[in-house]
Amino acid sequence: MLTSFFDLESISPLWLQSAAVAIWVLLMLFAASLVNRFANKDPEIIRKIVHIGTGNVILLAWWLNIPASVGITASIVASTVTLLSYRFPILPGIDSVGRKSFGTFFYAVSIGVLIACFWTLQQPQYAVLGVLVMTWGDGFAALVGQRFGQHKYRIFDRQKSWEGSLTMTVVSFVITSLILVSVQGNLWQTWLISLTVALVATCLEVFSLFGIDNLTVPLGSAALAFVLSQFLY
Repeated sequence: MLTSFFDLESISPLWLQSAAVAIWVLLMLFAASLVNRFANKDPEIIRKIVHIGTGNVILLAWWLNIPASVGITASIVASTVTLLSYRFPILPGIDSVGRKSFGTFFYAVSIGVLIACFWTLQQPQYAVLGVLVMTWGDGFAALVGQRFGQHKYRIFDRQKSWEGSLTMTVVSFVITSLILVSVQGNLWQTWLISLTVALVATCLEVFSLFGIDNLTVPLGSAALAFVLSQFLY
């Protein structure tokens, strides 16, 4: 496993592990603030910096073997901050892309739920998988769809693009494959699970409303990968 490869838990006390995670999140928020102030004023770009940057904190939690209690507490704090951000300008670009959504709140909640479930089961890779499918898959799908989406379609009065949806599928497949191969090996089951998760994650992203895809995609992807792994292996 990646935990054994990095072997960081044997040299890092809990406070240092938690500090590393906190510093990473603060750096991502600081980077988004700099972009918002001095460079690109596109609020969607700023949101995705926060979305993709902070989501990778789950990798640190996995590699550093952060206890579930720390992850859950961080999720509660982040959820509270994001809720306040809809009323007060705490985070950059949190609700300024022309649509009302609790997506960032759901995002923080999903991380806490996945950590609570899969850290307890001693299967943290599925929590990481679910978060990163949302982090990278949805993040790049939105950017590609916004910049290069020429072939549009509508779902529930929401405009999507085939380019964005294809990006979601491909990135989700790559993320799921990398994680499962690193843990379970290069087996045919791994590729089948990865493809299934990628397709389902794309459907969840397409058909979810009001930002709830930030909850359904990570939870659905992680749960599906876990169930299929139990069945196929």
